[in-house]
Amino acid sequence: EVQLVESGGGLVQPGGSLRLSCAASGFTFSDYGMSWVRQAPGKGLEWVSQINSGGGSTRYADSVKGRFTISRDNAKNTVYLQMNSLKPEDTAVYYCAASGPGGQYDYWGQGTQVTVSS
Repeated sequence: EVQLVESGGGLVQPGGSLRLSCAASGFTFSDYGMSWVRQAPGKGLEWVSQINSGGGSTRYADSVKGRFTISRDNAKNTVYLQMNSLKPEDTAVYYCAASGPGGQYDYWGQGTQVTVSS
């Protein structure tokens, strides 16, 4: 059974930091690119960041560039999102997703809530 399980969300003050984790199982993690996608209240899905299968290439949305860092540990089948200098507009449910060779999202996690508020 394929599973992507996010953790690490919570309530943080503006300017604070959180580290999200996404643990994968049931598929060959090292064959897949991994992304973080978020959904703010009342809004659609927003792509946040992506890392390739080997971890050597990363991309970020302009809204998070310089503040967020994506990484992965293929030995642990886990992808991370380090979020620094958090802003209220970063409040959202954060999902990890696995993308195959065609670039489509094949697998999704259940999401973890991040709330940035004073």
